[in-house]
Amino acid sequence: MERHMEQIIRHFDKYLPLGDREKEALMSRLSKRSIKRRQYILQEGDTCRYFTYVVEGCFKMYGIDPAGAEHNLVFAAEDDWIADIDSLHKERPSKLFIEAMEPSAILQISKADLWFLYTHYPVFDRNFRVIIEDKYIELQNRLLQTFSTTAYTRYEGFLAQYPKLAHRLPNTQIASYLGITPEFLSKIRKERAQK
Repeated sequence: MERHMEQIIRHFDKYLPLGDREKEALMSRLSKRSIKRRQYILQEGDTCRYFTYVVEGCFKMYGIDPAGAEHNLVFAAEDDWIADIDSLHKERPSKLFIEAMEPSAILQISKADLWFLYTHYPVFDRNFRVIIEDKYIELQNRLLQTFSTTAYTRYEGFLAQYPKLAHRLPNTQIASYLGITPEFLSKIRKERAQK
């Protein structure tokens, strides 16, 4: 079995492990892609067609406000999923962008193939339900932090959620996620290093 496929099989083992038939069904419905840094897998106005598993690399999902400022909603790195769920499920144009922050390798599954797996192999319905519930919890916690905590606490939350990304992402990207300026983030990092 190819390395990328082995990685996603190990990913599912964290939830409900797949049997041989389920592994074969999954492998026959995944498409593998190599993505360049700054390449989009979704742009505003396009409809999200795939649920994307990150084998290696890092992506950001963001929106742009009327003044042209980017607002990062979520990051996804190795062993994580990313999609505009609203656009994917409702089959409507996305308001978001998903862009590679680094050269990346991904596995994608279309909505139709995902529904097929849900219908014919119930383990996928359960696994994806837990994956999506976990993402919902992350977003819920992030939203709560945004309006009820200090920027310092939000940065601590970022480090807890994305421990491997603090040194991979530029300050501008992390600051956009936290809703602060890059200069203020530098100040927070400096204060934190002095403790």
